[in-house]
Amino acid sequence: MKRLLLFLPLVISVGIGVFLFSGLGKDPSKLESALIGKPVPEFALQDLHDPEHILDNSVFKGQVSLLNVWAEWCPACWDEHGYLMHLARDKGIPIIGLNYKDQRETAFGFLGRLGDPYQAIIFDPRGSLGFDLGVYGAPETYVIDAEGMVLYRHVGVVNERVWQEILQPVFNQAKGNS
Repeated sequence: MKRLLLFLPLVISVGIGVFLFSGLGKDPSKLESALIGKPVPEFALQDLHDPEHILDNSVFKGQVSLLNVWAEWCPACWDEHGYLMHLARDKGIPIIGLNYKDQRETAFGFLGRLGDPYQAIIFDPRGSLGFDLGVYGAPETYVIDAEGMVLYRHVGVVNERVWQEILQPVFNQAKGNS
């Protein structure tokens, strides 16, 4: 019994080492999503601009689009917003916004200062749709096909490099298939 107790710290140390080693080399911004290849979860939430208008999954039907999770309180969302404006205005990329765990008034202030690149904005103050999507935090951007299927999930800021190297190829392939 005494010998067994002597080896217990070694066994625990080896176990922790294996666990930590398994995470080396993994990209922390590439969080897998269980929704890839599945439809956007069912929802019925207010439009940020018009609380009387309820948005649902039909907002994604008929066109390949980006779903961008954002909030006024998110510093990285401020960083990426100019590039989202460029994508929408200069490249004609349809972007649906998901205003996540925010207040309507602060969201309006954010959009008033930086512009509004979104075709529609789903207002999710409690984070219910965000929870169903598996959102870890803002910003996150999903490529959604014309049938409302999730094709890809990017965690973090969308910028020129991310668009050209990661999102645009998925987006263009989806457009070619629709």
